[in-house]
This record gives sequence, structure tokens and C-alpha cells, in this order.
Amino acid sequence: MMLPRKAPVSSMALSRLCVLALAAVTPALHAATATPLKLGWTVQSDCKIHGDGATLSRPGASTQGWYSATIPSTVLAVQVAAGEFKDPYVGTNLRSIPGTSYPIGQNFSNLDMPPDSPYRCGWWYRKSFEVPASDAGKTSWLHFNGINYRADVWLNGIKIASSSDVQGAYRTYDFNVSKALKPGHENVLAVETFAPTPTDLGINWVDWNPCPPDKDMGLWGAVSLRSSGPVVVRSPMVTTHFTDASLKTAELTVRAAVDNATDHPIEGRLEGSVAGVVISQPVTLAANESKSIAFTPSDYPQLTISNPHVWWPADVGAHPLETASLKFVIAGAVSDEKSIRFGIREVVSEFTPKGARLFKVNQRPILIRGAGWSPDMMLREQPEKLAAEFALVHDMHLNTIRLEGKLETEEFFRLADEQGVMVIAGWCCCDHWEHWDKWDANTLKVATASLDAQVMRIRSHPSLIAWLNGSDNPPPANVETAYLNVLKQDFWPNAIASSATGQPTTVTGESGVKMTGPYDYVAPSYWLTDTNKYGGAYGFNTETGPGPAIPSLTSLKKMLGPGHDWPRDDVWSYHAGGGGFKDIHVFNDAMKATYGMPDSAARYNLIAQSMAFDGERAMFEAYGRNKYTSTGVIQWMLTNAWPSSIWHLYDYYLDAGGGFYGAKKACELLHVQYSYDDHSVYVVNSVYEATPGLTASARVYDLNLKELFSKSAPLDSASDSSTKAIDIPQDVFSNTSATYIVHLELKDVKGRIVSTNSYWVPGKLTEFDWAKTNYTHTPAKTPEDMTALASLPSAKVKVTAQNAGDRIHVHLSNPSDKLAFQLAVELEDEHGAKLPRITWSDNYLELLPGGQRELTALLPAETLTALGIKDASTLKVKLEGWNVAPVTINPIHNTK
Repeated sequence: MMLPRKAPVSSMALSRLCVLALAAVTPALHAATATPLKLGWTVQSDCKIHGDGATLSRPGASTQGWYSATIPSTVLAVQVAAGEFKDPYVGTNLRSIPGTSYPIGQNFSNLDMPPDSPYRCGWWYRKSFEVPASDAGKTSWLHFNGINYRADVWLNGIKIASSSDVQGAYRTYDFNVSKALKPGHENVLAVETFAPTPTDLGINWVDWNPCPPDKDMGLWGAVSLRSSGPVVVRSPMVTTHFTDASLKTAELTVRAAVDNATDHPIEGRLEGSVAGVVISQPVTLAANESKSIAFTPSDYPQLTISNPHVWWPADVGAHPLETASLKFVIAGAVSDEKSIRFGIREVVSEFTPKGARLFKVNQRPILIRGAGWSPDMMLREQPEKLAAEFALVHDMHLNTIRLEGKLETEEFFRLADEQGVMVIAGWCCCDHWEHWDKWDANTLKVATASLDAQVMRIRSHPSLIAWLNGSDNPPPANVETAYLNVLKQDFWPNAIASSATGQPTTVTGESGVKMTGPYDYVAPSYWLTDTNKYGGAYGFNTETGPGPAIPSLTSLKKMLGPGHDWPRDDVWSYHAGGGGFKDIHVFNDAMKATYGMPDSAARYNLIAQSMAFDGERAMFEAYGRNKYTSTGVIQWMLTNAWPSSIWHLYDYYLDAGGGFYGAKKACELLHVQYSYDDHSVYVVNSVYEATPGLTASARVYDLNLKELFSKSAPLDSASDSSTKAIDIPQDVFSNTSATYIVHLELKDVKGRIVSTNSYWVPGKLTEFDWAKTNYTHTPAKTPEDMTALASLPSAKVKVTAQNAGDRIHVHLSNPSDKLAFQLAVELEDEHGAKLPRITWSDNYLELLPGGQRELTALLPAETLTALGIKDASTLKVKLEGWNVAPVTINPIHNTK
């Protein structure tokens, strides 16, 4: 018997699937235990073995020649781990894997497997394991956290489930295997998995990157065996309502599902503690009944608590977690128990007067500054890398991650909860998930069952703030209604939007968000000059960005393979995207027009990093200046599923380049910035605390460093505010063929610099060809001309560095009378390769004559270990810039 679920209205038949009859005798009561089935699997293609589940799931079946595997793992990931193929992420190695013959740049999820693909066959996963004899009489549940896409499941010669029932990449399964299990003996599990077809709700990589040839088939989620008594507890959750803005009184509501796995009624109690508050409730369950149990503050006054420890998003407060533990007790014995961590917080969304969706956390508005997430292309779980990625998110002061379809692991949500990173989740675009005109009744059943499984899995996490029922399009009325029914019956506690687009529906009306691009390069002025139609800084933009992000020279060598780093060739394009993003010609054309096309890999990379810095800074700054006319922006994307030249703030190897530092600069918590549209200077405060007594200053120079304007102004920065400080007159920029340097500083009441920012601004901004806007970008009718920057006179920068054990301090000074432009510092290993994961307090900066800056990089021991660095004294600091000779020094020796 599959674990009963509260059935979505449209999927009753699936939710009550009876696969294996329970033992007639009532199971004994035992505290629940869980055993992960992770190690010791073997995997093989059915085309090679022509296997029989009844035989393969018994002891003694031969697995000679099978792959060894650790689960979770897709089929291709198993093969790659076994060394069968060259690294598929390097160069065009992926195209050499059998089955990767689909046209480059096309969405493989919408195509059939090629006739010669080895993944047209089923693939077997087999594991032998033992269960203690003491487990006899317990109820045992076999849990699958993700199977892509169909599967036949066999245990000890008995078919537990068939592929007609086990279908859906995002469904989870719990099978009652009490009768099939053999405590005290060897048990064998055999699962034959089948890849998704173009008419399945599978896992899709859209135009982000290529799709692996197996379409990520296999056991991509964890597998475990769990024991319990006859009643199980599922999906506890705790929601919060604050009685007023003081947040001194919180009303908690507790919910959990309980399921009777027997064929007779059971009486018991659901009891436990929530943030130290004891609760208990009698429960009567009919045979095989599933029931949602609620503890409300009106019925349980102790759930109204005073002076709670409030969970806040990153940068605006602490994010403490409380514990809720619930157990079902029958006649004094525990049948099952579950514990979760939760945050005491309240999230709502509302529409501004202009129709933009505005999120409020704990009754305070918050500007969403986030980026789109991508896991590894082969869905490999990499906990250590995941932790490093969250550190990079915090370093940029982003507060939100958007998941499009890739609904992530428990470890991901644990980190998000603990670190205050908000999460927007929802379904993917561009394959059968949005081919609603081709859906049949079974597709809708799988879709609603998938939603039910994921909502019940993630609903308790304080990091979750919204669910999107569609991505590039909202679902039709019947599908949206079915989705809403699931969300309602599962008590989804957060915001719901019909899609990531601005298209309204007949069911829920306006979405309050937009998805108008751009996704390819636009000049920095775009975000403030578009005021009412496209991706500019107004409303809530669910995915957008300034396009390509060229990895560092070190990452390019890893990504492209020998001989392809320069000049650019088809391998570069292969590591771009799909659809309209199969190359980066828009970016390159803009580089040529604006700065001049370089003739070396090093110079190209230097300019590319500056363009990414300038673009990301401009986008995030524009949305910050215009809050709360602008209510949120999601950079497309945060990172890549494989090494790529587009759409990331740090690359696949976790190397932070220009785009990372542009976003980090723009998202400073107290920040001074320039406006391209009207030459104003603003101070943006992103925390819930006022900062009085500030002084903002602005100076404008031509490229000969003649000062054209200088002004300082006092201001008080209110909590969570955007305040105009200075207006720079238009006539300062009167020479339309010139390029100007705008230098800003913000000082606190004690005269200490708290924010600096420098811009290179054309006398004539880009003239956009709005009429030719498409889904990728708005082209330039007349691009900016700042080619004069390529001819800046050489500047000399003095560099000193000190290795302080867990950090490196670098001091930069400009003793020359020239501007030092776009100075970038990196840390290199003894072989001259740039180290990823190491980030600086600031980077990609300008130094005026006599200017000085102090930069710091942290060197956590765990990061150095992950990078294979045994001796930090071997590390070197490299400085480069547009008009300075590269300098490399060893910090230990503190040389110049």
C-alpha cells in the first residue's frame, strides 16, 4: 500500500493507489527510525541484461559488469562517476556521449530520444540490504524522494509498484513494504527507471544549457527505509500571525497530517511541543483514513506567545529557528513522530497602487533582490559546494533565490532557513509543463500529485515566500483551479502567483509581476530610461539581466579545453545557451561599438568583466533607487548548471568576476549611487534602521582629470529608504563625444567613508531602438561610444599585501597623476591559476591620483581545503587594470 495522501481533487485515483496489502495483524508500536539507502547500489541498462524484476530483486542475481553507484544519482551521473566518458562539461565532450545527437541549441525535452540512444531503454537500479530481526512486526515504508520519470519497483521478488502508477519527476513516494520485507535476512530492491518523453512532466533545462542525453533519468532523489507504528505523522508545519506591528505577540497555528495505515479504526493522541509550548489533541481515525490536524490559537491559547524570537530575512535581522516536535501516541506508546525547525515570521504580498506585487515580511515591506537558481546539470548533490554558494549569495547581499522547476534538496532549504535567504519556487516553462493544450486527464493527475508532493515537502520552511503556478505563461483556468485546490488543501501559507509573467487569468486576475526581459546585453542606462513598458526599474521583474557573463581566463581554460580559449570559436558558442542565446554576438557587438574590440584573450576578458560589473550594478541600483515603485528584481541567473558564458553572477567553478562585484556594490546595505536618467545622486538604505548625519559627495572629471563639478550635501537616511542627495547639472555632461568619470563618496557622522562608487559615463547615452525590442533584449539604435577609455594613459599603482592567517589584506595606492581604471585583484595559486570561492571586500574599482584603498579577502580553512591548498603562504595576489601593468606579489613577503 502506498502511503495515503490527502488527495488533490484531480488525482484521487493516484493518491489512494493500493500497491501492496498490509499485514492483517496490527503492527507493534515502535518509535520511528529511518535508514538511508544510499551506498552499495548497482546500475545497468536493460538493453544489456534484459532483466526480470522478480529475479533481479532476489538474492543471488548476478550484477557482474554493472556500474557501482551512490544514490541519488541519474544514469549519466553514474556513468560519468565510473569514468566511462570524458568530462562532459569540458569543450564539446558532451556531444561525444551516445544519444547526444539532438540539434545544438534546441530544447531536448521536447524531442524524442534518438533511435540509437542507450537511454531509450529502461535502466535498473539494484541494492541489497539487511533489516534487523527486531524490525519484525513494524510498519516499514520505502521512500523515494525523486524518480525521473517512470519506474517499476520490486522488492524481494514482489512487484511493489508499476510504471503506470510511478510517473512524475517531482512526485515523492512512500510504499508500505511491511509484508514484502524480510527482517533478519538479506533484502533486495530492484527499480527499473524510464526516461521522460516529450509528453511527460519531466526535468527541463530550457535555454539555460544543453540537456544531458539521458534527460536526467533515474533515481535523482534520495531513497530510504522508515519504520513506524500503524499511524504515521507527515509534514508538520507552524504558521505565524502577529497581532500588530510591534511583533510582541505571535499567534501560532500548528498543522500536521496523520495517516492510519491499517484496515480498522484507531484512537490516539497527537501531542508534542512547539517552541517550548506543549500541545495535545485526541484523534480518531477510520480505517485507512488520512486527516489534517490543526492546533489553532483560539482553541489552544498557549499558542499565543509573547516576545517571540522573530525570523527575519538576511541583512534586516536575525533568523532564529524554533523546534516543533509532534508524535502520535496510542495507548501510551509512540506510533510515529516528526520534528521540524521553523521560523516565527509572517509573509504576505499585496499590490501597490500601480499594480506591482509587494512582499511584506513581519509587516515590513522588503525589496526583493535575488537571482535564478540552477542545480548541477546531472543533478549531482554537492553539499560542500552548496554551502559555498550560499556564502557567495550573502557576500552580494542578495536576499532571494528563485527556483524555476528545480525544487532542490532538504540541505538547500536548511541553509536557506538558517541563513535568512528567501525562496520563490514554482514550475518550469517551455516543455510539457506548459503545453496545456496537449494535456490529458492523466497529465493533470500527475501535475496535481506533483504539486501536492512538493508543497507538503517544503511548506514548513520559513525561507519559502511564494509559489508560482506557471513560469512563462499562466495555466488555463482548469489547471490553475486544480493547482489552487491543492495549495488550499495543503495549507500553503505563503503568496501564490499564477505565473512569472504579467499575463492575467480569469481565475486570479493580475499577477502583480512581469517577465519582460531583457536577457541579453543592454547598456547600463536601460534600467532607468525604460519607465513603463519593458524591463526597467518598476514593478516586480521575475527574471531579467544584462546578459553574458564571461568567466575568468582560468575558468575559460577549464571550460573550453585546450586550444579554444582564443580566438573565440564554436566551442564558446556551445557553452552559451539555447534558442535565441546560442552565441554572445549581441554582447560582442556592444563591446566593439562601445570600447573597441580587443585583439587578445586577456584584454577581451578585462573589458568583459568591466561590462558585466557595470551592467549588474546598474540593474540592481536602479531597482534600489526606485523602491517601492520597483518591488523586486530577479537576476537571470545566479549560477549555471554547467560551465557557461551567459547568465551567472559567479561561474560554475564558483569564481566571482565582474558581475558578482557589480551586484555586490549595488546591494551594499548603505549605498551611494549615480542615476543615468537625470544625473542625480541617491543614498539607498536597505536595512530597517535609520542612519542620520551622513554626507554625500560627488565629483565629475573628464578623462584628463579636469574637475568639472564638485558638491557635498548632508542628509539623514531613513530606515529602508531611497533619498536624493545631489543633482548634477546636465550641462556638466555637455560634450556628447566625451567620456566622464563620476566619483561618489558617502561619509558617516564621524567622517568615515561608508560607501564609494565610481562610474564611467558617456556624454551621449545609448539611444535604444524600442520598436525592435524582442524577448531577448532591446537593441541599440545608437550605442554609447567610450572607446577613449582604451587609450587612457598608463598609471602606476603601488600594491602591498599582508597575509594575516585567515585573511589577506591588500593596500592599493595611486602615486601617479593619472586615473587608474577598473583595478581588479585576484588570488592565485602557485601555478598562476585564479582561485575560485575567494572574494574581496571590493573589486573592479578606480583610483584617482593620490587615492588609496584597502581590500580584504577571507581565507576560511574549509575553503582552502576544498581547493586543495595546503600552504596559504604559496598564494599570490595579482592586480590588473585597464591602464596599469599587471603586478603579482606574494603576500608573505609584503613586496611592492
